[in-house]
Amino acid sequence: MAIFMIKIMLPVLLLSMIPQGTVNGEFEQWCIADEQTPDNELQMALDWACGKGGADCSKIQVNQPCYFPNTLRDHASYAFNNYFQNSKHKGGSCFFRGAAMTTELDPSHNSCHYEFIP
Repeated sequence: MAIFMIKIMLPVLLLSMIPQGTVNGEFEQWCIADEQTPDNELQMALDWACGKGGADCSKIQVNQPCYFPNTLRDHASYAFNNYFQNSKHKGGSCFFRGAAMTTELDPSHNSCHYEFIP
């Protein structure tokens, strides 16, 4: 009986040790604008992300789900995350010359969904 219990309980115990917020053993992380970054640096990073970086910035345009709040920091966060999620497995990072940082808290709000790609 004891061996039977160990065979059943050990996998359950091991699964319970996997931290919350993981997908396939990978921590869920999003890329957002660093609160300490000056607006001029954020704007340059946002311009790069939506331009040469190839981020899909369509959802931060007027009448789109991530337009509000209409702030530079919120728009930059969305663009940084879109770039990061789509390029992290190809060598892309969440750095943007120090204008961004990763978080394990999903920054999605209202109808604005920040993508996470495992």
